[in-house]
Amino acid sequence: MLILGIDPGIAISGYGLISCEGSQCQIVEYGVIRTSADIDTPRRLKEIHEGYLSLLGKYKPDAVAIEELFFNKNAKTIITVGQARGAALLAAALSNVEVYEYTPLQVKQAVVGYGRADKHQVQQMIKIIFHLDELPRPDDAADALAVAVCHMNSYKLGKIMYS
Repeated sequence: MLILGIDPGIAISGYGLISCEGSQCQIVEYGVIRTSADIDTPRRLKEIHEGYLSLLGKYKPDAVAIEELFFNKNAKTIITVGQARGAALLAAALSNVEVYEYTPLQVKQAVVGYGRADKHQVQQMIKIIFHLDELPRPDDAADALAVAVCHMNSYKLGKIMYS
């Protein structure tokens, strides 16, 4: 199974692609789609959308796992992140890839075993799970890998429960 995990953002949108067969998972690719604050929001969203369309076309994942938004005190931030999330969701829908959504709490629980874990703990566990020599950078890419791992764990649990 090939899973594309997404940590949405307007300036930096993280992605992590993992391949899993049985209990063995490996990273295929990870990184970020960056947009410049010097361009207007519609063009930034277009860049994010095109970036995800390109990844989806190149790798043809079986599933997209995306982090749900959590409330932030800055309303402008939550709106722009929501728009970026929408651009990624549209790319998945246009590519006919099933989308699964997870809260930050679910992602942390699945990766660290504790829903209130901090970012560094999540990064450390991603490093351990994938036997990496160093933490995946930037943070947004590590978070996207964590979202993909969360989906893999949920997918496996669903197969066990409904078999």
